Amino acid sequence: MGCLKDDAIFIGKSDNGAGENQYLPLKWGNRHGLIAGATGTGKTVTLQVLAEGFSRAGVPVFLADVKGDLSGLARASKFQDFLLKRAELIGFTDEYDAQVFPVTFWDLFGEQGHPVRTTISEIGPLLLARMLELNDTQEGVLNIAFRVADEQGLLLLDLKDLRSLLSVVNDQRQTISAEYGNVSTQSIGAIQRALLRLEDQGAGMFFGEPALDLKDLLRTDDNGRGVVNILAADKLMNSPRLYGTFLLWMLSELFEEMLETGDPERPSLVFFFDEAHLLFRDAPRALMDKIEQVVRLIRSKGVGIFFITQNPDDIPDTVLGQLGNRVQHALRAFTPKQQKAIRMAAQTYRANPAFDVVTTITALGVGEALVSTLEDKGQPSVVQRTMVRPPASLLGPVSGAVRKTIMMESVLAAKYSETIDNESAYEVLQERAEKAAKAAAEKADAEKAEQGRAKTAQTPARKSNRQSVGEAAMKSLVRALSSSAGRNIANALVRGILGALKR
Repeated sequence: MGCLKDDAIFIGKSDNGAGENQYLPLKWGNRHGLIAGATGTGKTVTLQVLAEGFSRAGVPVFLADVKGDLSGLARASKFQDFLLKRAELIGFTDEYDAQVFPVTFWDLFGEQGHPVRTTISEIGPLLLARMLELNDTQEGVLNIAFRVADEQGLLLLDLKDLRSLLSVVNDQRQTISAEYGNVSTQSIGAIQRALLRLEDQGAGMFFGEPALDLKDLLRTDDNGRGVVNILAADKLMNSPRLYGTFLLWMLSELFEEMLETGDPERPSLVFFFDEAHLLFRDAPRALMDKIEQVVRLIRSKGVGIFFITQNPDDIPDTVLGQLGNRVQHALRAFTPKQQKAIRMAAQTYRANPAFDVVTTITALGVGEALVSTLEDKGQPSVVQRTMVRPPASLLGPVSGAVRKTIMMESVLAAKYSETIDNESAYEVLQERAEKAAKAAAEKADAEKAEQGRAKTAQTPARKSNRQSVGEAAMKSLVRALSSSAGRNIANALVRGILGALKR
């Protein structure tokens, strides 16, 4: 078979070993790609082979592991008989060796990998509205809430920050509505309920700090091989809207943070987006515009995106037209709609006079694919029927114990293991509320005291009840005179006085 190319990834051999080697040139790795095919036709193995090739070339990889099979990249192949037979069939026996690749496991839920976190502020209202499945009106209210947070200097890190902000917006909705448009309690309530649903799905761990540092996805090991970052997505797939939005957020962040590189000799990072149809399903126009922009422009940052899906028809034409490297596994045509989709898929390839593409797509065996990559000056190569090479790493998942060991030995374990709760909107608004309550209580006490003083000033002064000694004696005399004994005394006194006068 001869030596393999150093500047390209060996995919397999055309025509079941009788043809030429098929490569994906590293130079065109940032021109994106597509891996398509029906369930069970070999898409996962092709993804594994490409991830191995990029890693060998020193290119970091990020991929979503939907079924858990790709964790096998962390262990060497066991050389099962069917793999050895495949290697022999394509004349790959001498070069076929077992290899272990540097792997870092990630998980939004922090169970099967290092926790992946971001902040509410970083994900923004557009993607958050997508996660929460809000309608246009509710999305508008969410945009207003973010504007209020910016104006009031409120940092939105986690879900409790957003809940606190929504409560403030609800309390101040009359003032806010006058400036930004109608904010109704119904819309705020709908957003709060959607947040609760999102938290019930386990996504509460996704929002917070320490946030994911994208530089940690761009590492190489001591041997110069690119680290393969594997996102555990089996549980995440139960929340497809969250899955698609999260991966789009990652692409958007990479687009914002990475520097322009033009067309380098090899990509800076390759991103594999499995179950790609979930990204585009029911996406609003604003989100589609963002996706198209990221796919179109991120290649200048040296980032290649490979979409993995069952049918090319799952990808919008505006995005599909930018995918230069294609591996098409078998498609099945049981309905007129499926037959039309196959004809449409066949039209996207540069024709090969040796076979009919439409017929061949339905006749491909497991592990076979139609391969067309960019060559020379970036033009698509003639499509070739190709037997995909066997992977050098383990085919299938590693055990839970192996995964746990790799996580514990990771240099990133200490960095992401513990959640950090920094001061943000929740704490600021809580402090404001406490100060407002204290001020209101002090004002109420002051008003009560003032009312007491005013009442005292308005009440007339009472006359003193104390009596002088003379007054007391006179009152006693009067009481005595009014009694019968007093009258006898009085008569005696009168007679004594009159008798004295006669003398």
